[in-house]
Amino acid sequence: MILPHGGKLIERVLAGEARAEALVRAKSLPSVALDFDATSEVENIATGVFSPLEGFLGERDFRSVLGEMRLSSDVPWTIPIVLDVDKPTAGRLKIGSEVALLNPAGSPAALLHLEEKYAFDRGKTARSVFGTADPAHPGVAKVLAMKDVLLAGPLDLIAATPTPFDRWKLSPRETRVLFQAKGWRTVVGFQTRNTPHIGHEYVQKAALTYVDGLFINPVIGRKKKGDYKDEVILASYEELIRGYYVPERTTMAVLMMEMRYAGPREAIHHAVIRKNFGCTHIIIGRDHAGVGSYYPPFAAHAIFDAFPDLGIQPLFFRSFYYCRKCLAVVNEKICPHPAADQIQFSGTKIRDLLVQGEYPPAELVRPEVAKAIMDFGNPFNE
Repeated sequence: MILPHGGKLIERVLAGEARAEALVRAKSLPSVALDFDATSEVENIATGVFSPLEGFLGERDFRSVLGEMRLSSDVPWTIPIVLDVDKPTAGRLKIGSEVALLNPAGSPAALLHLEEKYAFDRGKTARSVFGTADPAHPGVAKVLAMKDVLLAGPLDLIAATPTPFDRWKLSPRETRVLFQAKGWRTVVGFQTRNTPHIGHEYVQKAALTYVDGLFINPVIGRKKKGDYKDEVILASYEELIRGYYVPERTTMAVLMMEMRYAGPREAIHHAVIRKNFGCTHIIIGRDHAGVGSYYPPFAAHAIFDAFPDLGIQPLFFRSFYYCRKCLAVVNEKICPHPAADQIQFSGTKIRDLLVQGEYPPAELVRPEVAKAIMDFGNPFNE
């Protein structure tokens, strides 16, 4: 099976007596409260989703990621994974001590072994990661709202925080066992923050033609206004998989992580994560992880040229559409018919129809999938 990123799957999850001792110790330690997304980051570090990270980035790695898109060890890494706190909180925390990280319910989620506290430039960080400092960009807006000090150091997970999506959760250790049990030597990962349309089905099945298995991995976490709700994405994919996919060749698990909308940098981040889950390939489509018009349509394809050592093979898909003459989903390489015969897969058009209470045509969305979405009444984030 493909090696995890950096060569080793990180697992920093306490169990048994060590967990019990940490839980008792956490109650008397200085603490930092985490929101839902930060709690997910902690779990992703501890379970190996973010291998080779063992904790939040120290200053040297942070600067290297911003400037070089690599850790200081030269391992490819494009998105800074950090924990921000205000100055008063940072002031009461001592380097070399333990800090209890509390989940949104106030329970100890993890112990942070504090090694560094450092300041950072929000504007420079935003420009480096997103290529813009425009506060209208949702990722930039979050960076500009970050607190003044970053904490760094390895962490140990005390307990995973329950979510409504736990039945879809698998760790990298578990997906790797699952892929081996299924006899999959090659696996293609599919990143998504949307409900599926026929175009998505086309690229997934086209990729699956060349590998042993398909791993559908929806992002569950903070998204921008107008994106589909998490529960809608999962329900619609379950309906699609049930009716149109070979069970022995397909599996789905969630990725508990916020979308950053960092375009090409996030495409590399997504590839690294799927490599850790055990995928040998990842589908990269048009405007992968993009938002608005901040990135050229195929910037997420071009960036892979800078990472020949990434260790996972991207499968690039450009444009595709439904052709009324071909009676199939095709692309410009195989379809000779004019634009008048093409039905484009427009997410905006599909959303507009759903908002109006209309079912999208079957050439765009499977009827069962459309029904699963419509059953929610309002399927979008507000």
